[in-house]
Amino acid sequence: QVQLVESGGGLVQAGGSLRLSCAASGRRISTYVMGWFRQAPGKEREFVASISWGGSSTNYADSVKGRFTVSRDNDKNTVYLQMNSLKPEDTAVYYCAGRGTSTIATNEGAYAYWGQGTQVTVSS
Repeated sequence: QVQLVESGGGLVQAGGSLRLSCAASGRRISTYVMGWFRQAPGKEREFVASISWGGSSTNYADSVKGRFTVSRDNDKNTVYLQMNSLKPEDTAVYYCAGRGTSTIATNEGAYAYWGQGTQVTVSS
């Protein structure tokens, strides 16, 4: 089993930046595709970004392309989400997720492991 714990959320003004971290324990995640999802109040959880085992391949939702960057440090068993130029519509609970295959996926059903989430609030 893989346990995932997100951190780094908080309150930031529009245009600001935050860096989320997702620390894994229980297993090495070097062979796990990792993803970030978010859920805004009253909305369905949606895909944000994903990253391949070695980090060479990434995928982003159109709404965050050019502003968010997903990365990983397999030595530290940690995945990151750098969020720049934040907008009020980015306000949500952000979740880290992992799947034990080599294929990047954007649907939440493809991910077996989930963290508890971290709140990101962007004020206007």
